[in-house]
Amino acid sequence: MSETEERLSNAGLALPDIANPAGIYVPALRLDNLVFTSGQLPFVEGVLMEQGGRGKVNEINQAQAAIAARVAALNALAAVKSVVQDLDNVEKVLKLTVFVASESYFTNQHIVANGASAVLYEAFGENGKHTRSAIGVSELPLGASLELELVVGCSF
Repeated sequence: MSETEERLSNAGLALPDIANPAGIYVPALRLDNLVFTSGQLPFVEGVLMEQGGRGKVNEINQAQAAIAARVAALNALAAVKSVVQDLDNVEKVLKLTVFVASESYFTNQHIVANGASAVLYEAFGENGKHTRSAIGVSELPLGASLELELVVGCSF
């Protein structure tokens, strides 16, 4: 087990199996020392997680959506691992983009995104700190509450 996965395990987290693409794309792509993930949903064993993973987010369910963001971040890390073989090859998390399916009056997308940011910090420590965008949208694929993308820099 890599040091990164051991840190995740110590935090009570584990990488899931990588999700199968739902179209003509790949879950993650490496170009030189950069890895870009496709959008990751809060899937647990191939199904959108209940409590926070479905529907539009508002002040009432934002805490559950932040938990769903943690799940989506773990899915993104699994996608990264699929192209770098070992998460210890990740040198720095560069960019996290979180799209949140939001009720029209909801403006706490950043709080939802904090769930994903926390996973990246737990995995990589200071190297997990990143730039971030948290964006409210009207709808997401499959009725998901959020979707996120990740860009990491690696050392090879």
